[in-house]
Amino acid sequence: MDAPWWARPGLEVVDGRLLVAGRDAEALAREHGTPTFVYDLERIGEQARALLAAFERAGAPFRLWMAIKAQRDPRVLAFVRALGSVGIDACSPGEVRHALDHGWAPAEISYTGTNVSERDLDAILGAGVHLNVDLVTQLERYGRRAPGTSVGLRVNPRIGAASGPGRAHLYSGAARPSKFGVLESQLDDALAVAARHDLRIDTVHFHVGDGFRTDGLAAFELAAERVAAMAAKLRAAGHPVAEVNAGGGLGVPHDAGEAPLDLDSYAATLVRHLGPLGVTIAAEPGDFLTKEMGVLLAEVVTIDDRDGHVIVGLDAGYNVAPEHFIYDEPTPVVLCRAADAHPHRVVTVAGNINEGDDLWAEDQLFPDVTEADIVAILRVGSYNQAMHLDHCLRPPAQAVAFAERL
Repeated sequence: MDAPWWARPGLEVVDGRLLVAGRDAEALAREHGTPTFVYDLERIGEQARALLAAFERAGAPFRLWMAIKAQRDPRVLAFVRALGSVGIDACSPGEVRHALDHGWAPAEISYTGTNVSERDLDAILGAGVHLNVDLVTQLERYGRRAPGTSVGLRVNPRIGAASGPGRAHLYSGAARPSKFGVLESQLDDALAVAARHDLRIDTVHFHVGDGFRTDGLAAFELAAERVAAMAAKLRAAGHPVAEVNAGGGLGVPHDAGEAPLDLDSYAATLVRHLGPLGVTIAAEPGDFLTKEMGVLLAEVVTIDDRDGHVIVGLDAGYNVAPEHFIYDEPTPVVLCRAADAHPHRVVTVAGNINEGDDLWAEDQLFPDVTEADIVAILRVGSYNQAMHLDHCLRPPAQAVAFAERL
């Protein structure tokens, strides 16, 4: 029998049973209770090394930051810190403090936020981390506080790439202005502010969306081309632009019909446009590094046949793992004791939050399932534990993490 499309080292089916980091998933649920996240930390290292290797093959200097908003569990951060090649992308003073508390030095933290307040600026400047400002008005406020210093500038090429067409515009501002980044039409204003406060723009940052894969690289290339032109304009004005940060948004597959992001093509796209500038290229993924490492184990607590429509109810709702509901991405649900069984029964998998849209999967083909079974919700290593809600006063899920596979 062929392996399921989602199988990989560290997430395997052996004798029909799901193993995570070499451990039996159902046994982990019985030991730790449900709902529980299980993290295969080695997957982070595999993803980081793959991305670093792609830029090495492309012949470009590359710097990797991890978006801490995606995953801030101390055990995950300890593993990432031990890799030695990954800095932290932060977007709030709280994230800066968290990164400092878990071993990163100020020089290893990059801050790119939005609608930064005076309190935020106080905290960022006090911490000594590098800041990429998001707006011309923010650059003005920064310049008044820290004249004669180096700073980064987030720009917006007005092109989006995302997992779905409905999300690309949130970052790009192509159809209507988004809240992110300095537009090309505002670049002269930014230069004037920088000159007035003797600021040196040393980094150009951009971020085009979330969850894009190889089919999104055409749009990503147009964005890189526009950003390269903006960086060149800053250089021509005398600014020592040394790094161009392409942000995050690197996606992973969510169902059998999706191919993974071609990392060599991604790296080549950036090198093609930014390489002539002689800059260090950077990226700050969250999903790409951490999403695939995590599964959420939940117990089937009810099965209800409602006029031929079967609803499988779990003891885990969107409060413990909100990303699926916010980003509207498919979430594979697997029966742990029969992970490769033939799916023949159409079911809807529902959570335990008292809202009608608390559904993990609708009309999914599933094998025979009974109450007290354990299921695994896959690809939940990012933007879930870190985003848990207390809606209905349901508690957050537990988490167990394994740094080594059996």
